[in-house]
Order: sequence, then structure tokens, then C-alpha cells
Amino acid sequence: MKKLLLTSGGLGNPKIGEKFLGLVDKPASEIKVLFIPTASRSEEDILYIDKSRKELINLGILDENINSFNLDRELTDEEKNNIDAVYVCGGNTFYLLHKVRESGFDEVLKRLIDKGVVYVGVSAGSIILGPDIELTATPDPNDINLQDTKGLGLVDAALSPHYCKEEEEIVKEWSSKADYEILPLTDNQALLVTDDKTEIIE
Repeated sequence: MKKLLLTSGGLGNPKIGEKFLGLVDKPASEIKVLFIPTASRSEEDILYIDKSRKELINLGILDENINSFNLDRELTDEEKNNIDAVYVCGGNTFYLLHKVRESGFDEVLKRLIDKGVVYVGVSAGSIILGPDIELTATPDPNDINLQDTKGLGLVDAALSPHYCKEEEEIVKEWSSKADYEILPLTDNQALLVTDDKTEIIE
């Protein structure tokens, strides 16, 4: 069963954290998380990695059960069989999509999701699951000159994280250009996508 929890700012909102634990459906101390910080390249981004890790620990997940994986090698079969959730941090969306594809993790990820592994995305980690990153990733510099901006296509909408009222016109402009839905999310919201429903958690 598909279980995607696509956030703008992580699991800081208690309702989003509770939803995550409910999706995994086992005691927090037993949850094994594959933690992917690859998109975070700047000093500011790296601070958010620490925040994301602390949010998981605050939910009761043990530090030793959070396996940091930088998309720089193949996962072993043992690792693949020992994952309850994949947590993909924010950062540069273009770079993240490039590394996910280059490493072959896009195919691994789809198989894990098909097995029922919970996917948690934060910002860039949420955007890459949509149909295309071209518009909603534009706050990030495309400094690797990524030409193919098609996302992984696991959700129908392109997510626009960190939304605030001042960005209303930008989102309207993006919507007029796209042949898919642009879905803005504030840092207090998450999009939950399962096989049978789609809902906003806030």
C-alpha cells in the first residue's frame, strides 16, 4: 500500500508526527528510518538536517535506528529489508532529483513504496515525487543545469512548499503554465497520499 507523507517543513506539527507514527504502525522505538540528507548542501540546509533528525528522535525513534544514506552507493539487501520509513530531507531540488536518478534510487524507492514502506518528504523531498519540478523548484538554483525536470510521478500534483500569502500570485502564475495541479503547502501542512485517499494534514 502506498503511504506518502509529503511535508513542507517536516514533522514539527504534532498532528503530522502522529500521522507518521500511525502510518508505520509499530512502536516508535522499533521503527527503522532510512534518512537521506543528500539535497542539503549549504550551511543553512545542514542545520535543517539536524532539526529533521531531532524531530524523529522526539517522536521516540532511536538514534541508532536512523540510517543516514547519501545516495552514494547501493543499498544492501539487508538494508532494503530493514526499512520502515524513508525520510528525504530538503535542500536543492534539482540536485536531489539528479542524484536520485543517477544512483538508481528512483527505482529502489518505487519498490520500497510498493512494499508499504512509508515515505516522508520535506520540501525538496516532497517536490521530487510530483509530475515535474520545473516550476515549484525555481526558488532553488539549477546550478547543475538539470535538463530533464520530470519528477518521479508518484503524486499527481506539483507541491509548492513554504507557502505564504505573499506567494499567491506566483502560484497562480505557475498554475496557468502547468498542465498539472500546483498544490501549495505551508510549513504547518502535509499532503497524505495512500492507495485509497488524499488529504491535507494540518
